[in-house]
Amino acid sequence: MTETYRPLTWPLFLELIRLPAKAASLLPFLFGIFYAYFAFGQFNWINTLVYFVGQMSIALFVTGFNNVQDFYKAKDIKYRDTQNIIGREHLSPRRTLALMLFFLVLACTMGVILVWRTNLSLLFIGGAAVFVAIFYTAGPVPLSRMPTGEFLAGMCEGFGTILIAVFVNMAPQPVMLQLSGSHFSFNGDLAVILQLLLVALPIVILDGTVMFADNICDLDQDKKNQRYTLPYYLSKRTALKIYPWCPVAAFAFLIVGVLLGFLPPLMLAVLLLIPVVWRNTKTFLAKQSKAETFITAIQTLLTVAFAQVLVLVAIDLMRWLAQ
Repeated sequence: MTETYRPLTWPLFLELIRLPAKAASLLPFLFGIFYAYFAFGQFNWINTLVYFVGQMSIALFVTGFNNVQDFYKAKDIKYRDTQNIIGREHLSPRRTLALMLFFLVLACTMGVILVWRTNLSLLFIGGAAVFVAIFYTAGPVPLSRMPTGEFLAGMCEGFGTILIAVFVNMAPQPVMLQLSGSHFSFNGDLAVILQLLLVALPIVILDGTVMFADNICDLDQDKKNQRYTLPYYLSKRTALKIYPWCPVAAFAFLIVGVLLGFLPPLMLAVLLLIPVVWRNTKTFLAKQSKAETFITAIQTLLTVAFAQVLVLVAIDLMRWLAQ
């Protein structure tokens, strides 16, 4: 007897890909685009548009693919049938997987176009990001079942997105790999790469903090599904002691970026958001609930990252009008 599945309606699709989390992918992209113009005075609209399609496609793939993998790998049948969206809404896992693979192919296609328009080093930079995207929940030992999720989320979604956004707008690029016959040459501007890492750290830390909050909320459920994340190894008590220091570190690196001249002095205005961030942090510390308080971690990331982007937009606009 053929099993009947519900169609993937638009509201279910938005829940499947966790729409609020997609803004977490968009803001690092925007930060990188506007920072490239602020710091290096360069903007390539074609590369930016191609990368936007690729970045959003891989972001959609990651979340949807994770839901499919969680459905298949779930050890707790109750979780699979009542909490995972595919089981709860009786969606076809095969059709959902096919849709996510379409987004993956689209992202890789955009990546190949960008490699052709820039240089071969992007193939390895983007390839590393795609590797993490696939094997975060796939494979015999998924990365999500290890205490590395926070680091990988921050570095890939935060630093990786910003690095590539700047990379595709610069000429020459900060990393170059060129082939000539049987010879190749590789060189990079370490100063620029370290500069980009430093200015990206506030977003990197807050992006990782979202994953940290997610894993804290899911700790009991993860134990049942044999997912041993960072809070499992730290213990929930220790994880909650570390949690409030994450936004502190993010603001500290923002200040360092300004003091070193990598970020504009106006970026210090973002510090006015400290009361908002602290209120979100206290709310989460009081109760760790995926349904009720996890959103505060996302709100903190979106609020701070949006403010940073807004500052860069204002400065870039003033510079452009002054030309």
